[in-house]
Amino acid sequence: MCSLGHFRRWETNIGTLFQQQTVGRMERLQRVVRYLPGSVLLTDNQGSNALLTVSTRTDAFLVPEPASLGRAIVAALGCLRQRLLEISVSGHIMNAIAHTGRSAVLCFFVVLACQDRVRAQDEAEEGRRAHRPAVTGVHGLVTSGHSLASMAGVRILMQGGNAADAAVAVLATLNLTEPMMSGAGGNGFMTIYDKASNRTYSLNATGAAPLAIDPEHVTPEELARGMKSGIVPGLFGGWIALIDRFGTKSLAEVLEPAIDYAENGHPVDRLVAESIATHRTLFERFPTSASVLLPNGRPPEPGEMINYPALASTFKRLVAAETEALRRGKSRSEALQAASDCFYKGAIAEQMVRFYRENDGLFTAEDFANYKPTWSEPIHTSYRGYDVYTSPPTSRGGLEVVMQLNLIEGYDLQRLGHNTAETLHLIAECIKLAKSDVYHFVADPRSTNIPLAGLQSKDYAAQRRATIHHERTMPYPDHGDPPGAPQSNESLSLLRFESSEDRPQLSEAAYPGCTTSFSIADEAGNIVVCTPTLGSGWGTGVVVGETGLFFNNGTRIGSTSPYPDDVNYVRGGQTPLLNNSPIIVMRDGEFVLSLGTPGGETIGQTQFQVLLNLIDFEMGIQEAIEAPRVSLHADPNFYKPQAEVSMRVESRVSAAVIARLRAMGHRPEPIAGFAIGNMQGILMNPKTGTMTAGADPRRSMYAVGW
Repeated sequence: MCSLGHFRRWETNIGTLFQQQTVGRMERLQRVVRYLPGSVLLTDNQGSNALLTVSTRTDAFLVPEPASLGRAIVAALGCLRQRLLEISVSGHIMNAIAHTGRSAVLCFFVVLACQDRVRAQDEAEEGRRAHRPAVTGVHGLVTSGHSLASMAGVRILMQGGNAADAAVAVLATLNLTEPMMSGAGGNGFMTIYDKASNRTYSLNATGAAPLAIDPEHVTPEELARGMKSGIVPGLFGGWIALIDRFGTKSLAEVLEPAIDYAENGHPVDRLVAESIATHRTLFERFPTSASVLLPNGRPPEPGEMINYPALASTFKRLVAAETEALRRGKSRSEALQAASDCFYKGAIAEQMVRFYRENDGLFTAEDFANYKPTWSEPIHTSYRGYDVYTSPPTSRGGLEVVMQLNLIEGYDLQRLGHNTAETLHLIAECIKLAKSDVYHFVADPRSTNIPLAGLQSKDYAAQRRATIHHERTMPYPDHGDPPGAPQSNESLSLLRFESSEDRPQLSEAAYPGCTTSFSIADEAGNIVVCTPTLGSGWGTGVVVGETGLFFNNGTRIGSTSPYPDDVNYVRGGQTPLLNNSPIIVMRDGEFVLSLGTPGGETIGQTQFQVLLNLIDFEMGIQEAIEAPRVSLHADPNFYKPQAEVSMRVESRVSAAVIARLRAMGHRPEPIAGFAIGNMQGILMNPKTGTMTAGADPRRSMYAVGW
């Protein structure tokens, strides 16, 4: 028996001895390593005399049989460094070295030289380790951006509601607990699995730019913040559409938790308090915003009670419209529509129109009355036997994820390893190829001829994959030529717009997005995954009159294109793009996974990597969520071929991997260890038939099971 301390002394002795020896060629070591069940055996160069046998039989550590010499030596050293392992040595170690000469010295020298690789291996294992437990549930699971929102959803489930009912309770509560990310005045996408029909649906709850908008008379700053910015609030219409089609509860019941918190207050989260303080100057520009978020002339302190009486009043007015319709004998569906009409055509709409008219804004009654949420088929791809469903345009993130999966499916990621430089290189190249197509071809499908089938095809993915070099990064590419693609920018458009020569090019810099996301599973097996947003943090920055609502600033550059000849240039009545793309994964007709994340430009990138963690690297839901990630950023933006692309890398990725990525031509920028996205998800265990929920520690995500 030998202690770890003995081994460290051997390291020193062997290192000294090595300096006195002439070392032969590395290839000779291929005969030195042998594998036995439960052990790694190091021998002399003839393979006849055992030098060192390392037991791998332990509850705490198990070394799989490596596929190469280097991995065998790394595995051996990894075993030696585990205090719980039994190490048996054939004879006295130094005598063995003396008797077997150079081969032994060379073998142990390589072990020592591999210590950096072992450290990298340890770092990789740390990157796969979850710091939070996954959460189980028997009757239901909710995982969202705030504990109070998750609990609001669980309350509805415990009262007999289903996933759709709980989703609206979560959405309304997030309006209070993450007010900079989401709200009834925002927009978003939902992906729904209905157990009864065994079908998956997509709900688009995004509104259009005001009809009166004219890019010749607004600056990029005005498109992002203030009275000239914003798009029609689609999310409340989505709430109504969801519970009307799939829910069982009344609007009054599902809004009850949010109304309680709005009227009676809740402790403000640290991230919310910090965000209010950061945006204080913005709020001070608009008295309605300052009155809501700076009620005492200052930002609230973390943990301080905060309430939203104006928002409570709006919610209660919507409930009153439903209640009055029911009193008059209307059906549940008709009563829900009465609440929707109150928002888009009635008393709430009148408040919003009056506020914008009095403050030189752009929204009119026609803008709100024209809005309707849209049900559609999700876009879909198969990936290694799994069926992936996500949001179609006007989401571009959904198409990004589908295209990225199709591209990377041609590589054996398990062989390359999780978060190795080789794997991260391929991930980055697939992201660039997908974005170059999506940013060229995709815009509002009501006004754009999108070659959707061609972009999703496996043959097109193979064609684009051929441009990837295994050892060298590519510049940000121009778009490809998918089947069915129009041959000019003009023919991409289904409508006739004014000449691009008559429209101004806007500032190219994109404004960041700020979003939240959640997943819900109920006892019957129904699933709702939703990614709502206000666009940038706090949306337009303007509380709309006495409604308590912020609008999504979807007119900002990023959601729209700065280039006049682009199909996604800002236009009145056209719906700008979002990256929001909640995902449901099925296998053999059975639910497997739901997931979604905020992150603006990084949404599709984050979901792509977490899917690989789950499918290719077989992680659990919490491990897959917490694993280190990368994200690509383009200067000035992803609309422009040859844009300068940099890679942000969470610092838990090893320095050696970052150095290798740099050598490949990437521009890695290490950032905080938990910084990219804020994923949540629910994973089915097909062997046990049970589900677990994961929640990202990068922000205030919390999963609750019942």
